Order: sequence, then C-alpha cells, then structure tokens
Amino acid sequence: MNVTPLVWIITIAVTIAFFVYEFFVHVRKPHEPSIGESARWSAFYIGLALLFGVGIGVTVDWTYGGEYFAGYLTEKALSIDNLFVFLIVMTGFAVPKKYQQKVLMIGIVIALILRGGFIAVGAALIENFSWVFYIFGAFLLILAYQQARGGHGGNPADGWFMKFVRRILPVTDEYHGDRLTVVKDGRRWVTPMLLTIIAIGFIDLVFALDSIPAIYGLTEEAYIVFTANAFALMGLRQLFFLIGGLLERLVYLAQGLAVILAFIGVKLVLHALHVNELPFINGGEHVEWAPEIPIWFSLTFIGATIVVATVASLIKTRSDARKATSTLSRTPEEVEKEISE
Repeated sequence: MNVTPLVWIITIAVTIAFFVYEFFVHVRKPHEPSIGESARWSAFYIGLALLFGVGIGVTVDWTYGGEYFAGYLTEKALSIDNLFVFLIVMTGFAVPKKYQQKVLMIGIVIALILRGGFIAVGAALIENFSWVFYIFGAFLLILAYQQARGGHGGNPADGWFMKFVRRILPVTDEYHGDRLTVVKDGRRWVTPMLLTIIAIGFIDLVFALDSIPAIYGLTEEAYIVFTANAFALMGLRQLFFLIGGLLERLVYLAQGLAVILAFIGVKLVLHALHVNELPFINGGEHVEWAPEIPIWFSLTFIGATIVVATVASLIKTRSDARKATSTLSRTPEEVEKEISE
C-alpha cells in the first residue's frame, strides 16, 4: 500500500480538525450531553469509519479494506474497555457529570498521541526486525491471560502511580469548576481534575501497549493502523455517555477481549514462523507449515467474538436481575425454608 506524504499530512490534519471542532463546539462549555446528542454523534462517527473502510476497499484493494475493518473492530472493542476504566477513574475521583466531557476529550487526545508514537516505533521495528512478531505475539498472549483472569484490577485512582503523584503534588480536596490548578493562601494547588487527567493519561499509555501490537497482528500497514485507531477514538466521548449504563452490564467484555488478543497473538506467532529469520529456529529458514490466517477469517472471528461476549453479558445480567427481583419478592419464611433445604 503506497501512501504518499501528502496523504499522511491530509489525514493527520483532518483528524486534528475533528478534535478541534469537538472541543470548541461540544466540550468548551461544560454540560452533560443528552442521550439524543450522544446517539447522533456516535452514529455519525461510526458511519464515517465504515465509509472510510469502504473507500479503502474500492480505491486501493479489498484486502487492505478487510485489514482496516478487522483493525477498527479490534480497536473499538479495546476502546470500550478503555471507557470502562475511564468510568472507574471518574467515579473514584468523583468528577461532576458536567466536567466529564473535558476529562474524556483530553484523555482521548492523549491516547491518540501516544498511539501515534507507538505506531511509528512499531512500523520501524517491523520494517527492520521481523523477529519482533514473536515478541508482539507473546506479549498479546500474556495480556489475554491477564484479561481472562479479571481485566481491570481495582480502582486506578487508588493505584501506586496516583499515590506517587499525590506525594509530589499539593492537591485540593474539592473541585474548582473545570480548572486544573488554583491559588490558595498564596500557593499554587492542583485540583482533583488534573489528577484525573494524569490518571487517564497513564491508563492510555498502558492501553497503547496492547492496542498497537494487537492491530499490527492484523495489518503491517502503518496508515491502516493509524486510521483504524483514529476512527476508533473518534466518537468515544459520545459513546461513553450513550452506553454508560451498559458498560457495567458487559460482564464478559474482559473475557471477549482475552479471546481476541489470544487469537491475534497466535496469528502473530504463526506469521513470525512463516517469515522466520532467527538462526536458532528451523536453521534461520521460513517455517513453511506455519499457516497464514486470512484477513476474512480474522474479521469474522473478531466480529463474532464481540457479538457473543455482548449477548452473553446481557443475558447474564438480565438473569441476575430476575433472580434478585425474585429473592426480594419472597417472604422471610420462604427464604428460611430454602436455606434449610
């Protein structure tokens, strides 16, 4: 896929323009977006992402179009996992609803910048060192195991990183609007708003470490990696308010992501064997029996995993809600009889 510097410049400029527009039109004035506003903009960005993928397929090649869609689906699923952690952080810091848009916007921009840096590094590594696929594959298999065991692991607002930040920065107990710092008694203090943004920036760094190897397992084209990430992050702010209540019902999201990451990890290892140049593996020769998983299968597998995890989560939470309602409606005598039996 031949992408000229001009196309790169235009793509990055348009991406920046979207985020600048978002800030001045939606985020600059603090407010809690309505469901209607969130739904319209979420649909717009998802539609734009799908249209872009069709454009790649029609104007370049459908192989690249398939790689883009597989990458976009994977990054969108990982971004929803991002939202879950953002929700935990903002709950932990008790961020007022009307200021959450600003925190999300800054967090998403930080995520895009960090991912851009990792994309550049990843492209350089893949270009010069084919053995990096072994490392990416092993890393994703480890991450898949961690996801399957429970995903998020506590409130990041109370983690070691934030405890370290609190030790070196003077922090106020209360919010001062959406200000990041405030002067009290002649001294500059940091507000919880800035702490929240620092926490989310640190989380973005951690998530970039798994999202970039994951998408490089589906395509080696840096342009597709960047655009899939950019479109996955666009509209994420609106999606947060649209599915905020649904996030807590996606109880099998971590397991679904674990399956996706494990699948891509295996795919990367197989690809590494196929292009092997390490002298201590098969004498430095390519391993011919290692199959290359086609992109149509990757796209189907990822899409099906997301659907199964979502449907299973909703069935589970609905069943739990029915059981809870049934328990509440029973008399103490019925509950005591059930326990004794």
